Amino acid sequence: MTSVKKQTQVRLEEDVLGAGRAAARARGLDFNKYVERLIVEDTTGARAAGMTAAQRLIDEHGGFLDDLEEQLDAPYADPQSGAAA
Repeated sequence: MTSVKKQTQVRLEEDVLGAGRAAARARGLDFNKYVERLIVEDTTGARAAGMTAAQRLIDEHGGFLDDLEEQLDAPYADPQSGAAA
């Protein structure tokens, strides 16, 4: 089953358009699909639900994630940064 797509025109500032195109490329989407996805996520509540879930993850496991990040960064730490001046 195919849906009928409607065409519309949107006027954006050049920097906003550039940022949108870059974000679409980073997600492997064409610009139209990226805009469509943003609208769907915003109007269905999917975006808010995802943000709530992400915040819950940070609230519940943020300390663990911070410790893990510190452990992963440790081999690359500057040995001079801990030295007394």
